[in-house]
Amino acid sequence: MDNIWQTKPPHAVEIVHYDAGLKRHMVGIYRIMALGLVVTGAVAFGVAHTPALAAAIFGTPLKWVAMLAPLAFVMFFSFRIERMTTNGARAAFYGFSALMGVSLASLFLVFTGISIAQTFLIAAAMFAAISLWGYTTNRDISSWGSFLMMGVIGVVVASLVNIFLGSTTLHLIISLVGVAVFVGLTAWDTQRAKSEYLAFAGTQAAEKLQVMSALGLYLNLINLVQLLLTFTGQQRD
Repeated sequence: MDNIWQTKPPHAVEIVHYDAGLKRHMVGIYRIMALGLVVTGAVAFGVAHTPALAAAIFGTPLKWVAMLAPLAFVMFFSFRIERMTTNGARAAFYGFSALMGVSLASLFLVFTGISIAQTFLIAAAMFAAISLWGYTTNRDISSWGSFLMMGVIGVVVASLVNIFLGSTTLHLIISLVGVAVFVGLTAWDTQRAKSEYLAFAGTQAAEKLQVMSALGLYLNLINLVQLLLTFTGQQRD
C-alpha cells in the first residue's frame, strides 16, 4: 500500500521531466545570450577606448562595413546553421557578438558611458519583464510573428533611408515603433523557444535551436538599447 501511494502516475513523471528539461533549455539560451552580451560589451568598450583603432574604423569608409556586416552575418548564419555542428554554431554566435561589438563601439563615441549603462539597465529590465510574460502566458502569440517581422523590415528600411535624410522627427518615430516591435519580438521569441523544445527535446536540433533562440533574444535586447538611447542617451560634449 505504501508503494502505491508513493509512486507517481506516468503522466506526472513526464511532466516533471518536461519541466526540468525545459528549465535547462531556457537557462542554456539565456546563458549563451549573456556570454554574447559580455563579448559585445568588451569589444565595443575596447575599440572605443583605443583611439587609433576607432579612428581607423569610424573615420574611414570602413564604418559602413562595421555597420552593415552584422546584418550580413545574421543572414549567413541563419542559412548555414543546419550544416553546422552545435559547437560550431556557438562559436559562430560568439564571433558575431564580437563583430557586433565593433559596430556598437560607435555608441561610446556619441554617448556618455553612464547614459549607455543606464539605458542598458532600463532595456534589460524591460526585456526581462516581457520575456517572463512570454514564458508564462497561456495565450498563443505565434500569430504575431509575421506582423512583427514586417515591423522589423519597416524599421530597418526607414533607418537606412533616414541615414541620408537626417530627419530628427523620422528618427523619433522609428525609435518609438522599433521599441514596440522588439518588445513584441522578445515575447514571441521566448514563447517560440518553449514550443521548439516541445518539438525537438532530446535531439541535436534542439541544441542548435538553443543557439538560434539566444541569437534572436540577444538581437532584441541590443536593438532595444540602441533605440532607447534616442530618449535616454546623453551625448558627449
